[in-house]
Amino acid sequence: MATGYREILTARHALRLLTGTLVGRLPNATAAIALVLFVRAEGGTYSLAGGLAAVYGVANAVGQPLLGRLVDLYGQPRVQLPAAVLAALGMTVFALSGTDPLPLAYAAVAASGLFTPPLEGGLRALWPSVLRREDQVHTAYAMDAIAQEIMYTVGPLLVTLCVSLWDERAALLVLNLLGVLGALSVVVSPPSRAWRSAPREAHWLGALRSPGLLALLAAFLFIGIALGSITVAAVSYADGHGGDAVYGWLMAGLGLGALAGGSVYGARRWAGSPERRLRVLVALLAVCYLPLVLTPGVVAMVLLSVVSGVFLAPCIACAFIIVDRHAPRGTVTEAFSWLVTTFTVGASVGTGLAGPVVQAGGTVWGFALPSVAGAVSLLVLLGTGRVLAAPARSGVVAASSENDPNRAVEPRFSSGDRA
Repeated sequence: MATGYREILTARHALRLLTGTLVGRLPNATAAIALVLFVRAEGGTYSLAGGLAAVYGVANAVGQPLLGRLVDLYGQPRVQLPAAVLAALGMTVFALSGTDPLPLAYAAVAASGLFTPPLEGGLRALWPSVLRREDQVHTAYAMDAIAQEIMYTVGPLLVTLCVSLWDERAALLVLNLLGVLGALSVVVSPPSRAWRSAPREAHWLGALRSPGLLALLAAFLFIGIALGSITVAAVSYADGHGGDAVYGWLMAGLGLGALAGGSVYGARRWAGSPERRLRVLVALLAVCYLPLVLTPGVVAMVLLSVVSGVFLAPCIACAFIIVDRHAPRGTVTEAFSWLVTTFTVGASVGTGLAGPVVQAGGTVWGFALPSVAGAVSLLVLLGTGRVLAAPARSGVVAASSENDPNRAVEPRFSSGDRA
């Protein structure tokens, strides 16, 4: 297992790109908790904190695909670094001005979310030009999904560390400075400077003109709903079984399961089409969510949360491959950014749905929602099987061409275009 990951991390520029991307994404990963803590320190209400976090999330969901399209058109350095600086400036204005005047606070937070650079999609566009072999790129996608789980676990700890060392305002400023430094590390690297998207057909829909991509996004909307709803149900469970500490253990168990599942998934080569494999993984994900409705004691519930997370990272890693296969020529960064946006929107919808469900039916029904959402995701994948079907291709990674399955078939991996 370690050999495959070692090959990737020892490849030239790979560790730098992965680390820079993770550091660059810290402001986004920690925005919700950092905003809540800062607003609370300023004497604001939780409603205000929730409203600001929601504005940030909506702006981020809008900005990611738009900035992704600009990256495909103009390259990574011209878009990623200016966007990171503007996002940091927006949060700096908010940190220095506080919550009064309120319109300025909302505008600054919205600007920060809107200009958050699409580093996530940019990294996935770079992997083929850095690693060359398709099987290594697939392993890198799995490692990327694992790294996300680690980042979303470590990020909140960094916020609390900054708060304990300094204060809530300093946490916002430091994390956004780190974000700019991370983006800078990526865009000055040779692979980022050399990468160019393939010539694209002018179309206002961009990546969304691919039926296969639309089918995948529809399925992942419900996976996002599953993940968003499970967090609310976990809060309800923790309220009756020990409070915040239990909630932390449940979320840690979910992350640990995803980490273990993603590690095993990325360590081996898989035969067959990724579209068919994703259907199996989503089915297993839905099944593993189902035992949570038993709501046993804390120890057993934590173990069930570990099991429920096992197939999350493999689903995400497999989806990365499918995005690359179905992204129209010249739209790969935008396509990956749409996946991020869809997943984020789904998680927000899941959070909104789970609240009334838990209120009306209790914790058990709250934990039933993730499994139902996973089953609906599977139905979407089954119903769009023909649309998702892609022609078989060889294992050659070409850095000079893309495949647009909606136009012409070429036996190459799509996102490796360079000048």
